Amino acid sequence: MLKKSRSAASATCTLTFSLPTAALDGPVSVVGSFNGWTPGLHPLKKRSNGTSSASVKVPVGSTVTFRYLGEHGRWFDDADVDQVTSDGGVVLT
Repeated sequence: MLKKSRSAASATCTLTFSLPTAALDGPVSVVGSFNGWTPGLHPLKKRSNGTSSASVKVPVGSTVTFRYLGEHGRWFDDADVDQVTSDGGVVLT
């Protein structure tokens, strides 16, 4: 699941990337244009509500491309995006 929260005061958008913890078979990080496609910078952390998530702030009006990276180099996409391309999920903020 992907959640967008805009802040008019700071002209930023917080993107929260969230997956059900039970569906994960090991560590997962979110990797994308917001972190230079660097694995491990934004690991999903377990939450008390049964999900694992990570959040990033980006400028409002930006286009973000991302994918999840799981154990053993397994890449996968999020279904809750504006568009899925060969480069990953695309989110318009």
